[in-house]
Amino acid sequence: MKTLVLAEKPSVGREIARVLGCNQKSKSYIEGPKYIVTWALGHLVELAEPEDYDPKYKTWKLEDLPIVPDRMRLKVIRESSHQFRAISQLAKRKDIKDLIIATDAGREGELVARWIMEMVKWKKPFKRLWISSQTDKAIKEGFASVKAGEAYDNLYQSAVCRAEADWLIGLNITRALTSKFNAQLAAGRVQTPTLSMIIQREEEIRKFKPTEYWTLTADFGAFSGMWRARGNEGSRIFRKEIAQDIDRKVAGKTGKVTSMKTSEKTEPQPLAYDLTELQRDANKRYGFSAKHTSNVLQRLYEQHKLVTYPRTDSRYLTSDMVSTLKGRLDSIEVGPYAQLVRPLLKEKALRVTKRIVDDSKVTDHHAIIPTEESLRLGDLTNDERKLYDLIARRFIALFYPAYRYDSIQLTVEVAGESFHAKGKAVKDIGWKAVYGVEASLSNEESGEEEAADQVLPVLRQGEEISVKHSAIQNHLTKPPLRYTESDLLARMEKNNLGTPATRADIIEKLLHTETIERQSNRLYPTKKGLQLIKLVANELRSPELTAQWERQLEDIARGRGDAKQFLSGIRRQAAALVKEIATSNVEYKPHNVTGSKCPECGQNLREIKGKRGKTLICPDRECGYRRAAEHQLSNRRCPQCKKKMEIRSGKVGKFFQCKPCNVVEKLENVSGGGKVNKHQQKALLKKYSSDEGLTSNLGELLKAALEQNKK
Repeated sequence: MKTLVLAEKPSVGREIARVLGCNQKSKSYIEGPKYIVTWALGHLVELAEPEDYDPKYKTWKLEDLPIVPDRMRLKVIRESSHQFRAISQLAKRKDIKDLIIATDAGREGELVARWIMEMVKWKKPFKRLWISSQTDKAIKEGFASVKAGEAYDNLYQSAVCRAEADWLIGLNITRALTSKFNAQLAAGRVQTPTLSMIIQREEEIRKFKPTEYWTLTADFGAFSGMWRARGNEGSRIFRKEIAQDIDRKVAGKTGKVTSMKTSEKTEPQPLAYDLTELQRDANKRYGFSAKHTSNVLQRLYEQHKLVTYPRTDSRYLTSDMVSTLKGRLDSIEVGPYAQLVRPLLKEKALRVTKRIVDDSKVTDHHAIIPTEESLRLGDLTNDERKLYDLIARRFIALFYPAYRYDSIQLTVEVAGESFHAKGKAVKDIGWKAVYGVEASLSNEESGEEEAADQVLPVLRQGEEISVKHSAIQNHLTKPPLRYTESDLLARMEKNNLGTPATRADIIEKLLHTETIERQSNRLYPTKKGLQLIKLVANELRSPELTAQWERQLEDIARGRGDAKQFLSGIRRQAAALVKEIATSNVEYKPHNVTGSKCPECGQNLREIKGKRGKTLICPDRECGYRRAAEHQLSNRRCPQCKKKMEIRSGKVGKFFQCKPCNVVEKLENVSGGGKVNKHQQKALLKKYSSDEGLTSNLGELLKAALEQNKK
């Protein structure tokens, strides 16, 4: 008898099969003496569409909403149905005694497997493989200690509730908005409050009115000090004449040192990464989008096996990992990390404290750290290397001592006015040696009126010191900045919107639906987004409601919540939200109306963006007319910036153009780029194969060349 192993992806399935000694390869599975390893292709099963319940739902009508089935159905995804059929046939084999779920160890991975099991009507025993890395050692140890499948029933219920809630809220609200306002409008349980936060920030910026203020700095020769008001310690002066009066008052005067305070400060090493913190750092340092970071991280985990499970929300390690930590450091003792790791490996024991290892703060998975797989930097792409560098250095820094320095604060009284200076004297560089002496991982930017740290001379209280020069600086108060993806991820985490695994996709969905856009790494709401947020109910805009739902989902996963009660509330909420849209008096003005007319019904076409460029569509869904806009994206890459070039038309015909670089390349024909088309092939063959053409030998050679061109 054999065990069926269900992985989430073919690549993972092949690795598991290799470790388990399976070598009889088939198109959809790999068989061995004890195991048969098969795989999903991501999701093979999904929630049924409205039209699967009733054909009338193929046409979107406001009066048919809300669509709230008593029991949600499942269906096999047509595009990957061949793999589902293969798994179904394996499940029926009489020599299969049980199943091991080996999909990703998380909520979505559990859903992938359980829905497949439900659709194939799996009745035999099943177990769960739960591992945090894809190394051979981790896979072997995981299979040696598989857990009972029923232990993850609550996690499965939470995943089902999340999927059904997104269907009930997202589908009904999107259909209601689209039907009511005759436009492609989408809303959702998480994406709408996320959009609301971006728009709220935009409104703060628009309402902001800059205020002029001044600061005053005195140069004491060996250091400089900034004027501060007595009592409130503020350095901003909101009347220029006051700043000028103080400047005249202290110019050339001698003051006294009234206080010089030195205090030792300690800055502990930063915690290891969870997914959100890693996405934030990668965005700040390298401009990576959250989605790009997720994709690169998945390759480091799955393909290179260099890091542990990516989609974690914990920044701590577990006590059972302590014995593996030196081995992980040993595996990265190469290249730029060698000199950082060697001192640690020479120590009898690593500095492991509660700050690093805390079982109580780890839920499904520990923090993202390197595995014990040997590091070969040459195998990594540039982006993979950058992301791995963040993870590796953060991991190494865990075992370095705290950064210690003396903070020095100095006050000089001049003609009754106070000037403050601050300095820093490093006592132990500690963990900052991992990043370089000047490295600072602080997320906080000091205000513009704050004096920078400087090297301060040794002075005594009461010592006299003269003002060599004083200067007034003019400033304007600044509005809050628009969010970067790093900022938005932090706000989503703070408001409990989505999970580490879903936040990147939510941002990408907002970009794809053209409700927000990126400009110089900042996120701006579009005209469509600004209107859309006014069309949905206040409840759906609010992060509080969605955060409450996320907390309930987490409670269900931990066995503390009621799935039926949660979904009952979601059904009521969906009906209320649809009713509010149906009775709304708010108007929507399409942002993408063009001057081009629909040839079928005469209405102005609307422009939408897709992966291959812009498309013009008729706003009348009954008409359904659509055509490509004049400039389409091709698969031809610009030789300079490597981005896809546009196909354009001119007096000499069609050509490729990269708009940013203004690179132009000839397009000989649309279908084949520089290749000869079929009509040209026939003409050439006729010309050069005839008696009037070239010799028969050359004709045969030409035929062969043209055949090769076809290939």
